[in-house]
Amino acid sequence: MSLQYKFFIIPIKDLDAAEESFNRFLRTVRLLSTDRKFVENGENSFWALSVEYLDSQKSEGSTGKGAGRFKKIDYREILSPEDFALYAKLRDWRKSTGEKESVPLYTIFTNEQLAKMAQQKIKTLAELGALTGIGVARVDKYGSNILAVIQEQVAQGQKET
Repeated sequence: MSLQYKFFIIPIKDLDAAEESFNRFLRTVRLLSTDRKFVENGENSFWALSVEYLDSQKSEGSTGKGAGRFKKIDYREILSPEDFALYAKLRDWRKSTGEKESVPLYTIFTNEQLAKMAQQKIKTLAELGALTGIGVARVDKYGSNILAVIQEQVAQGQKET
């Protein structure tokens, strides 16, 4: 299983065909992240999109509920060993936080968001808030704890080398 990228241009003028093509593509893959930028150029303005994804036909395993729709991602295959160790620590933190707050884990952070944090080794609250789907409220509520987990794991990894 490997990460793949696809790029889209969605014009503001006559966007229906491009929008339909983009949505059709999204229905066939497991989306990991998107980056988007609006390019302003009068009537020729457009959205430029970069999509990071896993091909759902190449993914193995399913999550059970809605099994044909979403495939389970094995982050051991995607992340480096160091990044996966950090990802595991972040998951442990999320689990204990979810138990304390009695909330579903995905409402704290998704697996995809934790994987991005591990890959990027987030160092600041601004970097955390820049990740797709993470707003000010979650940065304010969990940001300092996330940064502490990341800093601790990075420091431990540096001691081991």
